[in-house]
Amino acid sequence: MINYMKSEYYRLLRKKGLHFTSLICFLLIAAAAAVLYYFEQHDPNFPYGTSKFFYSNVISGGLLIIIVGVLFNSALTGKDMSLIKQSISFGISRNIIFWSKLILTLSYFLLICVVGILLMIALGENLLNSDNQAVRNFLIASVNMAPLVLSGFFLTHILKMLKVGEVYIIIVLIFIFGLSSNLLRILFRQVTGLNELYKYVPNTLLNDNLMSFMDGTVQFGYQYWAVGIVISLIALLIGAKRFANQNID
Repeated sequence: MINYMKSEYYRLLRKKGLHFTSLICFLLIAAAAAVLYYFEQHDPNFPYGTSKFFYSNVISGGLLIIIVGVLFNSALTGKDMSLIKQSISFGISRNIIFWSKLILTLSYFLLICVVGILLMIALGENLLNSDNQAVRNFLIASVNMAPLVLSGFFLTHILKMLKVGEVYIIIVLIFIFGLSSNLLRILFRQVTGLNELYKYVPNTLLNDNLMSFMDGTVQFGYQYWAVGIVISLIALLIGAKRFANQNID
């Protein structure tokens, strides 16, 4: 497995598009801070020149972050999927392929997320108006988001490994992390015991996390991790099994 991961790691580092995407993400963060700083300096009545508002753009962007994760995951599971057949012919097991690609792309994605958060804090605290609780609340809200975003990343990896097209993957992600609560609320509103189920789907939890962050009352929530871990485990177990039995063309 180590040798296979080394070869995949080398291929990952050579993906210029991946590094370009990362750079674009960082530039967009810097640009957002610069715009808020400019208007805050030139308009005394501008209400959004605060680090809290700046951070809220991340806390409200859970679905967008997950969709960006599709680009990172595609680095080793996109057009190069044709190489899997060759790897299998050399005796590399499908489990090694499945988990190695996940570990490498996830590691890169997490690194970009951590650097992005640190960049936001540095810009927010130095350029914009801030209060003593802004960074603390931002970090807590980010920790609450993490398991849900990761579950979306895992789901993306599974669908990519099963050769599902990116358009369909994005549709699935939008449904689960953007629309599912409305559907469940309609379907089960008359069913006792299930009429509260919509409160525990990803997009409801992401919205609740944003609201509590904006109110300044955000606290670490076990429900975010419980839902994220359940989705991740179910998706990974089913995905790994399906990939192990999948016909490689």
